[in-house]
Amino acid sequence: MSRIAGRFAQLKEAGRTALVPYLTAGDPKPDATVPLLHTLVRAGADLIELGVPFSDPMADGPVIQAACERALAHRVRLRDVLDMAAEFRSKDAETPLVLMGYANPIIAMGVDIFAEQAARAGVDGVLVVDLPPEEAPAIRQALIDYGLDEIFLLAPTTTEERIRQICGQATGFLYYVSLRGTTGAGRLDMEDVAERMKCIRTHATLPVGIGFGIKDADSAAQAAELADAVVVGSALVDRIQAAADPHAAATELLQDLRAGIDAAGRTGGAP
Repeated sequence: MSRIAGRFAQLKEAGRTALVPYLTAGDPKPDATVPLLHTLVRAGADLIELGVPFSDPMADGPVIQAACERALAHRVRLRDVLDMAAEFRSKDAETPLVLMGYANPIIAMGVDIFAEQAARAGVDGVLVVDLPPEEAPAIRQALIDYGLDEIFLLAPTTTEERIRQICGQATGFLYYVSLRGTTGAGRLDMEDVAERMKCIRTHATLPVGIGFGIKDADSAAQAAELADAVVVGSALVDRIQAAADPHAAATELLQDLRAGIDAAGRTGGAP
């Protein structure tokens, strides 16, 4: 059983919804990333998404775009992100770690080299934002060969047939993008999200996470009522960047989100 599958199994048995924070590697500075990852775990993270900086992050809003720009200004590249993952894993053997990014850096490195080095670094899964399933066979096979989960996005505009197709290929968990737009945009329409989740659940055998638009305990609680995982990115990246003490800021936000998620679980929560 993969580390991701094992963590979701533990959470299901405990009746809890996963909290999944996102950080851009190298932001606000390279030597801050690994200590922040450990802070997130202490603050209640169940899984972590580590973003690979990219010059054209098309799915991301201004907060994460700016984070990528800051990281790239520090010359943080994919190899550096893998080094950060390995350093984190050397002290944390349990928390699942997912790399989230875009296809270009992976292709530039070479998909087999990337998959081998990611597995060696202790990465558990990979989410390539701009690589749809039908264009991913080479990366898919490399991830399979090295025991890495391939995580896909589902959007409000994804047709039911495509949901069925993606559910048949994904491993680890599914990530439902709850908003039309980029990360950090807008507020959740929970009635619409609930309807889409019903459709996804008819085809999905994997856990389903909800992200894009999670900003506070209230939005986290609403998402937790429908999902197996709640993903927070822009709100966390923004707080860390603006804070005099990034660790205190991250801890405060995650504890707030954790309280909202756990309160939703006590009143019913995700199926």
